[in-house]
Amino acid sequence: MTDEKFEVEAIAHVVGGRHEPTDDHWGGTEAIIRIDDPRFGEDSVKGLDQFSHVEVVFRFHLTDQADLHFGARSARDNPEWPEVGIFGHRNMRRLNWLGVSRARLLRIDGLDLHVAELDAVDGTPVFDIKPWFTEFGPRGGIQQPSWSKEMLKDYF
Repeated sequence: MTDEKFEVEAIAHVVGGRHEPTDDHWGGTEAIIRIDDPRFGEDSVKGLDQFSHVEVVFRFHLTDQADLHFGARSARDNPEWPEVGIFGHRNMRRLNWLGVSRARLLRIDGLDLHVAELDAVDGTPVFDIKPWFTEFGPRGGIQQPSWSKEMLKDYF
């Protein structure tokens, strides 16, 4: 068992878009990722506008931190779906409360990144922003269980 810990600092915050997290219908949602850490100037986003998507690492800041589920459970507590362990879910009930999302980059205005389909809400602290490279996508065939496809049919 490791007891390694480290601190992270928010470099940006989500502005606008949704105010409450929901399970579905994120398609068409637009928001701004505002880089508000004074250490970053406009040169920090130079060239980012050449990319169509960004990968965003953020904190699920509105979640009840006592609501952790380390063991197996059905997604969205739906008894029709099999129980899977915490690492078989992508939900917010995680020890470090970290989320990862890929969003369409619409445009950049100064240090405001205008994005679509970012499944984070207004006020969400952002820890990192990376351009999406196709080469970092999955290699080989993709496999996932049918319950996950059913669960996410209305996500975007």
